[in-house]
Amino acid sequence: MTAVAVIAKECLPGRVKTRLQPDFSAEEAAAIAGAALADTLHVAGGLPVTRRILYFDGTVAPDGAAGWELMSQSEGGLDERIAALFDAVDEPLLLLGMDTPHLDPAMVADVFSDDPAVDAHFGPATDGGFWALALRRPVGDLVRGVPMSTGSTGAHQLGRLRAAGLRVRLLPPLTDIDTASDLPLAAHRAPALARTLHSLRPTRVPA
Repeated sequence: MTAVAVIAKECLPGRVKTRLQPDFSAEEAAAIAGAALADTLHVAGGLPVTRRILYFDGTVAPDGAAGWELMSQSEGGLDERIAALFDAVDEPLLLLGMDTPHLDPAMVADVFSDDPAVDAHFGPATDGGFWALALRRPVGDLVRGVPMSTGSTGAHQLGRLRAAGLRVRLLPPLTDIDTASDLPLAAHRAPALARTLHSLRPTRVPA
């Protein structure tokens, strides 16, 4: 038994991708977020797992979540919410966010190899955070209390894993979609995102 979980918010104007403004309106930013989530679910849905969880903060699940197990996010800060997920799942778990729709499935292929010499996989983000965290034995306290959304979040989280004695394999770094300048490169590997960008601002998508 293995599981993948995508942590996501409902893509409502003013609630998601606010850093894309003023380059895009709140409505456009929400459409971009929805496309990024659709691409992420498509990629994650093709991974060789037995359980697929959308760890969701919202009311209306996206269309791409058909066939996914919907789990409501807990209360509290991001560290508490991630910790609650890892406490609720018993099988090996890969956690992904919705900000890296350009994820290549090959990047996480080793996560499901059942290598007994690896306890965790960690994907650093170029902004200092992380885009993936996989634990062979999910334990919430490995995340709880880690300061989130800072330039040192990834370093803190990796340090927490190693301090617990876990053998960690690093995944390739990825750049989150945070600002308008991050979008064109991601769109090359994210078809729903590319279509949405082209419909909103054709010049945003490189040839």
